[in-house]
Amino acid sequence: MKKARFYMTLVAALVISMTMSAQYTQTDRIAHDVLSGLNSVLQSQERKQQAEIHSREKAQFKPVFDATMEEARELEEDGKFAEALAKYEEAAKLNWNYGYSDQRNITRKINSLYGPAGRTEEGPSVLNNNIVTLSDYSGYRFMRENPIYKADKNAGNIKILRVCCSDTETRVELEYENDEAKAIYASASSDTYIKGKKSGKLTIVQAQNIGVKPARTLIEQPYQKLRFALIFPPLSLEDSEFELKMPGKYWNFKKIPCK
Repeated sequence: MKKARFYMTLVAALVISMTMSAQYTQTDRIAHDVLSGLNSVLQSQERKQQAEIHSREKAQFKPVFDATMEEARELEEDGKFAEALAKYEEAAKLNWNYGYSDQRNITRKINSLYGPAGRTEEGPSVLNNNIVTLSDYSGYRFMRENPIYKADKNAGNIKILRVCCSDTETRVELEYENDEAKAIYASASSDTYIKGKKSGKLTIVQAQNIGVKPARTLIEQPYQKLRFALIFPPLSLEDSEFELKMPGKYWNFKKIPCK
C-alpha cells in the first residue's frame, strides 16, 4: 500500500513537472516569437529609413550627375580627353551609388577615352597589373599577347591578354572588367582546365591575383579591371591550339593558339 502511494505521488510529481515544463516551453516560445517579430519590425523600419535617405540623396545628386556628364561631353568635343575622362569617372562613381543611367554605357565611354587621354595602361583602374605581368618572358617557347581573345557571349567582360607556353607550364593572363553599378567579387574555380587534342584535360595548378573558390577577390569600382594569371601544366609540343574552360557558363575560350 505504501509502495502504491509512493508511485502515485511520483507519477503526480512527474505530471506536474511536465505540465510546468510545457507551460515554460510554450511561454518561452511565445516570448521568442514576440522578440523575433519586434526585431523584424525594427529591421523593416531601418530598411525603410535607409531607402528614404537613399532616395533623398539620389534626388539631391541628380543635378550634379547631369552637370558632370554634360561637362564631360563638352570637354570630349573640345578634344580635352584627359579632363573629359576624369569627369566621366566622377559621373560613374555617382551612378554607381545612385543608378541614374546604364553603367555599361558610361564604362564604354571611359574605356574609349583611355587611349586618347594618354594613359599608359590599356584600361582604367587596373588592379595590381604588376603582379601578373612578368618582366621577362624569354623562358617560354611561345608567347603571344595580340590579338586579345574574348570568351563567348555568356562569359561577361573577360578576355585573354597573353598566352605563354613552356616545357614546365602553360600561363594564361586574363582581364576581367566590372561594368556593373556596384562592387562585385571575382573568383576562379579549382575545376578550371585547358585542353589540347594531344594533351588532354589539364587542371589549374595556381592562380595569381584572383581568389580560387571559396576565396574571392573584390572589384570595387564599376570600371575597374582585374588582371590575373592562371597557371596550368605544360601542353604537348604537338598541340597547336587549345581551349580554356571553367565548368558552367563562364570562361569558355576556344581555339587559343599555342604554337
